[in-house]
Amino acid sequence: MTLYGAPQFCATIAPLYPPLCDISYPVGRGLAFGRHRREYFGGMKWGGYCLSWVDIPGRIGILGGMDTHASARPGWGIFWMVITGILFVGVTALVKTIGTRLPAPQAAFLRYALGLILLVPALPIIVRAPYSPRLWAIFGVRGAVHTVGVALWFYAMARIPLADVTAMNFLSPIYVTIGAALFLGERLALRRLLAVLIALGGALIILRPGLREVGPGHLAMVLTAICFGASYLLAKLASNKVSPVVVVGMLSVTATIGLAPLAALDWVTPTALELVILFGVAALATAGHYTMTLAFQAAPLAVTQPMTFLQLVWAVLLGALVFGEGVDPYVVLGGMVIVASVSFITWREAMLKRRAITPTSFETKL
Repeated sequence: MTLYGAPQFCATIAPLYPPLCDISYPVGRGLAFGRHRREYFGGMKWGGYCLSWVDIPGRIGILGGMDTHASARPGWGIFWMVITGILFVGVTALVKTIGTRLPAPQAAFLRYALGLILLVPALPIIVRAPYSPRLWAIFGVRGAVHTVGVALWFYAMARIPLADVTAMNFLSPIYVTIGAALFLGERLALRRLLAVLIALGGALIILRPGLREVGPGHLAMVLTAICFGASYLLAKLASNKVSPVVVVGMLSVTATIGLAPLAALDWVTPTALELVILFGVAALATAGHYTMTLAFQAAPLAVTQPMTFLQLVWAVLLGALVFGEGVDPYVVLGGMVIVASVSFITWREAMLKRRAITPTSFETKL
């Protein structure tokens, strides 16, 4: 029997970062298609086959981490995480090639609008979801916050080195940890608090205020990471009410709507090449979330999380070899400190067998 659960479907249709949308939750049930059997109740029988809901053990995140009874395959988990890092660096590289000709809000709008094409298979699920006024409010606020974060991210990408963008984006899980403690009642133990402070120290190593000029691109990335962290927490609230497909789909819809008026204020007619590049951004992001899902299925987060540092390695190499950017050892050092802190928090949560609120750095991506 072929089993179609939330992870396979989400990873196939999610066009965006949904980095931003990876929330652990009890799977409970999944959609299965196969020959009709007595133990499947409520199935739609058709020609000797049925479509029905069956129980699935474990926990799974939207486009992300899985905690099932399957045996771990750390080698494959590391392999898929390395591929994931390469794909996400490809996303940033494509955005970098666009440059500053297109205003940042317009580039972000086109990226999301073109990505909506990949949501077509999910439309029936999104339309039929049980929306409440509170849920509409969560989706609306999340769309607004994410709109600001995405516009700032595109702005920063065109103005600061790839390595700086990548390293500073690692801060999003740290902001999630702080927000979860302040607004969701997550206990912030001493070890986690120290890890958060060390990660913020890593950000200071990258920025080095007073020792070098901190430009608007760097400030934009600081605000981007905060916005993406807030978006993740709002997705956490929404995931308790509706399926992950709806959470991912509504982010795409609301972000597109939010970016539309900003894009219209300073519209520049895009070239055919720019449209192809932006669609490539959506495609690479989707592929990245799919390989990230494969990594989390194959190995625990404690194994895959440290591999996120390789994304910084790829970004440094790409920036130096393709875009002629210098290698800043302080950016590399600061990125290492941040990744180490996030990895420690992830490892501690795995050891304590708690429900994770802190996401991996990939889970909070564009």
